[in-house]
Amino acid sequence: DTGNGEQLYECPICSLTCTNLQFLEEHVDLHLEEHSFSEGGNMRDLELAQQLQHEEDKQQRLEEEKREKEEFKKLQRQYGLDSSGGYKQQFLKNMEREVDRGRMQPFEYHKRKADMMESLAVGIDDGKTKTSGVIEALCKYYQNENKDVRRVWLSAGVDHFHSSLGDKGWGCGYRNFQMLLSSLLQNSLYSDCLRDTALIPSIPKIQSMIEDAWKEGFDPHGASHFNNRLRGSKAWIGACEIYSLLTSLRIKCQIIDFHKPTGPAGTHPRLFEWILRYYSTDNEGATKVVCTSRPPVYLQHQGHSRTVVGIEEKKNKTLCLLLFDPGCPSQEMQKLLKQSTDGTGLKLLRRFVGGLKEKQYQIVAVDGILTLEEKTARCHASWVLTSEKIP
Repeated sequence: DTGNGEQLYECPICSLTCTNLQFLEEHVDLHLEEHSFSEGGNMRDLELAQQLQHEEDKQQRLEEEKREKEEFKKLQRQYGLDSSGGYKQQFLKNMEREVDRGRMQPFEYHKRKADMMESLAVGIDDGKTKTSGVIEALCKYYQNENKDVRRVWLSAGVDHFHSSLGDKGWGCGYRNFQMLLSSLLQNSLYSDCLRDTALIPSIPKIQSMIEDAWKEGFDPHGASHFNNRLRGSKAWIGACEIYSLLTSLRIKCQIIDFHKPTGPAGTHPRLFEWILRYYSTDNEGATKVVCTSRPPVYLQHQGHSRTVVGIEEKKNKTLCLLLFDPGCPSQEMQKLLKQSTDGTGLKLLRRFVGGLKEKQYQIVAVDGILTLEEKTARCHASWVLTSEKIP
C-alpha cells in the first residue's frame, strides 16, 4: 500500500513493483518465456554438440576401418595371400616385361614358356637355377687352406637353388627346401622315405605337398593361416611348413627357436654353438675337412631364410657359418666352382657371429627317419606344434 490508497504488486522474480496486477502478470509471463527460451536454447546447443560428436566418432571409425583394411591388404600382398596369382602367373608376367624392355627375344619367351609349362605339368623343377658341385669345390679349397681355419664340417651333396622369375621376392622357403632335399636324396638313410620323390619338385609341387601334409592333420593352426591352400598363391612359408612337410615324409626333424640374442650387440653365439654340435657330434675325427653325412640346416628369420651347409672353426676358436642363400644368383655361385687360393669368393657364404643380428632365428634340423607310429604320434601332437627354445 502506497499510503494514498494504491495497491503495489512486487515481481517474485526481480522484485519490480507494479501498481497494476495485469501488468505484473504480463511481466512475470515474460520472465517465464525468457527462462523457457533459455532452457530450450541450451537443450538445442547440447543436442547439436552431441550430434557433432557422434558424427566425428563415426568418421574416425570409418577412417580406422579403412586403415585396417589397407594394412590387411598390404600384409596379404607382402605374404602372397592376395589372390594375385602364383608361380606361373608371375613367371609369365615377368617374361612379358623382359620382352617389352628388349631384354628377351620373343622366340626365347615362347621356348621358356613351353619349358615352364612342361615343368609344372610333371611337377619337377627345371633345374635352371641349380648350381651343383659347390660342396666338392669347398672340400678341395679347405684341404689346401693353411691360414686360419682349424677345422671345417660340411654337409654332403647340397645343390644350390636360387629364385627365378616365377618366385622372386617370396620363394626363399621353397628354394631352401629344394637345397635340403637335394642332400637327402643322395643319402641312403632317407631313400625309403623319399622313394616317391626321386627328383627335385617344382615350387607349385612343393605347395601341393605341404597341402597334403595339412590334409593328414599336420599343423592345423598354420594351415588355417593360409586358408588351407598354397597352390596358385605367392604365399611365404617358414619353419613350421618345412617341419610339417618333412614329418609327413617320415623324416625326423625338430624346430629350434633362438628367440632372443644371447651375446653382446644383439648377436646369437648359442646358435653358432648349437650348429657346431650338430655337425661335430660323431664327426670329430682327426682330419681338417670333415665331410659329414649331416643334412644341411634350414635357417629362418623375419623376412628371409637360408640353408646352413657347414661351419668353420678358426684357429682362434671363432666360428663361422657357411650359408647357401636363395637370393644369390647362379652366376655368382658358379664362381665358387673355381675357388681362388685366397678364398675371396667365400664372402658369399661366410657369416660370423656379428653378421647374424636379427632379433630371433629358427632352424629346422633333420636327424634320421620316423617309424609310421612315430609319424602318427607327431601328427596327433601337431595341433600344439611348438619349437624347442634355447634359453
